[in-house]
Amino acid sequence: MKFAVIVFPGSNCDIDMYHAIKDELGEQVEYVWHDTESLEGFDGILLPGGFSYGDYLRTGAIARFSKVMKEVVKAAEAGKPILGVCNGFQILLEAGLLPGAMKRNESLSFICKPVELKVENNQTMFSTAYSQGETISIPVAHGEGNYYCDEETLVKLKANNQIVFTYQDNPNGSLEDIAGIINEKGNVLGMMPHPERAVDELLGGADGLKLFQSIVRSWREANVVKA
Repeated sequence: MKFAVIVFPGSNCDIDMYHAIKDELGEQVEYVWHDTESLEGFDGILLPGGFSYGDYLRTGAIARFSKVMKEVVKAAEAGKPILGVCNGFQILLEAGLLPGAMKRNESLSFICKPVELKVENNQTMFSTAYSQGETISIPVAHGEGNYYCDEETLVKLKANNQIVFTYQDNPNGSLEDIAGIINEKGNVLGMMPHPERAVDELLGGADGLKLFQSIVRSWREANVVKA
């Protein structure tokens, strides 16, 4: 499986994402600059964390108009797995690939620490390696991770089982403790915690590796022809 790590001006978790895929997962991966006009040849798209365009206007608001985002939308429509982490999640929200919006953390402070998440839905292409209800430890690092949506959207998220991860001890005030959601189609995941920073025990834990393993397993089941 071949992954693209999208790099925007101000991205700072692209190297972590690249390391997770190449060195821990053992899959193909390339950095792709924000002005790239084609994502042909890539099986999965990763939008890393950081401060794209300095977080001017709003987090993800400018990155959403980068040339590469037209290709990300096409990839999403084609059913390819799209993962947006932290700033990547914010960009997916701004692009309309996921519902809702991000607000400043309730504390109005930047938060950087490991947090415990509950796996609310292990039947997605991003979570099959986890057990339903499993508690995992993944670090967060954000100032604007307070997820919000209107009541109608929240009802839909629950009805469609689109809430994949929730916080056990909500660090930022997110509605319903939401830490990660998928689109209705099930191939676009946005989450504020950083699974790419939890792929090796040397980093403090490896609970994030299962997320990437889930993507590869789901892709192979759908695309690899068995003799």
